[in-house]
Amino acid sequence: MPKYVRNVVVFGAVACALSLAAARDLAGQGRGRGSVALPDGPGKDAVQTQCTKCHALGLIANSGGYSKQDWDQLIGTMVSLPPAQKAEITDYLAKNFPEQPRPKPVVLAGPVRVNIREWNAPSLGSRPHDPEPAPDGSIWWTGMFANVIGHVNPKTGEIREYPLKTPGSGPHGLELDKQGNVWFTANQAAYIGKLDPKTGDVTEYKMPEGVRDPHTPLFAPDGMLFFTAQNSNTVGRLNPKTGDIKVQKTPTDRANPYGMVFTTKGVPFVCDFGSNKIIEINPDTLAIKEYPLPNADSRPRRIAISPDDIIWYADYSRGYLGRLDPKTGQVTEWASPSGPKSQPYGITYQGGAIWYVESAIKPNVLVRFDLKTQKFQSWIVPGGGGVVRNIKTTDDGKNIVMAESGVNKIALVEIGR
Repeated sequence: MPKYVRNVVVFGAVACALSLAAARDLAGQGRGRGSVALPDGPGKDAVQTQCTKCHALGLIANSGGYSKQDWDQLIGTMVSLPPAQKAEITDYLAKNFPEQPRPKPVVLAGPVRVNIREWNAPSLGSRPHDPEPAPDGSIWWTGMFANVIGHVNPKTGEIREYPLKTPGSGPHGLELDKQGNVWFTANQAAYIGKLDPKTGDVTEYKMPEGVRDPHTPLFAPDGMLFFTAQNSNTVGRLNPKTGDIKVQKTPTDRANPYGMVFTTKGVPFVCDFGSNKIIEINPDTLAIKEYPLPNADSRPRRIAISPDDIIWYADYSRGYLGRLDPKTGQVTEWASPSGPKSQPYGITYQGGAIWYVESAIKPNVLVRFDLKTQKFQSWIVPGGGGVVRNIKTTDDGKNIVMAESGVNKIALVEIGR
């Protein structure tokens, strides 16, 4: 096997990235920025020693808490520790960060059947962030905390990881080009990368000065790679042939441009997670047109598009599914089944319906909204989800792939009736 490929590995001394399920922060994708003073008690030193190797303690403090059983299970997906040390850390976290009330999952029956298959990411604590379906039916993903790009073949179960050459790159979103190369945003190292799976070589395209936090990449029909840079309030375009990068600031300050889709005419639309706006980008000039949503508290975090070029958004802050008609500016909304605190997140279009995940529910809930009947149907995510941040429809339009960040899993949703 080539030296650049890493098969299933258990890291005996990897830090416990406990934050994966915990991070419901609106600030974005950082590793728990800000200092936190942990309560005194047995286990405090172990938590400070082990957990801070991967992230700041703020991600634990802001986790919302877990039961002792759930802390134990979560730690097991993050790091391999000696039993005594694991028990000490579990007891400390369960005592000082107990489970807080969360929205109850609402599961609605309906006509569609799904089968959800899941695979564990090899690197413990990798925080699978975005998934990407390949034409051959396999699934790629970004291992944000492990600094790897992962790949699973659902037919054989074979899993591989490709380490990145720059430490701490923080791979976030990813896209495949027509040649099979994997393009990804290095969220923490401010570049866009291209991985050649045949050789493991990575080409890096640095962001322009002042642009950080590259977030969501998406290929336009003409082959140009568009991207958002959330905390830089910037959208941009990379020419894969030349490496040339053009960027444009958003009109609204602290707009936090996030998810992206393309219309059938090749026009990119982006949701501004920091404001109540959807924006349209001129693919040639990068000029931006804003579509304010009627509720000032709306915070669309991910975005989908149906074949009729209607924009659908997951309103993370209010617990709504939203519909925007760019031609008229008309907005229609439906309350998500599990309520206003359900935090709808990853979203996609498939088979005449909008699918999305309620990320604040424990376990996460996969929701289907039929566009003809306007009825909801939903399913529990069997592995828990731990905040499903992004989902995508497979190339054949039949199924959906998911990245379950908090429980270190990749999933394939097989859809039938």
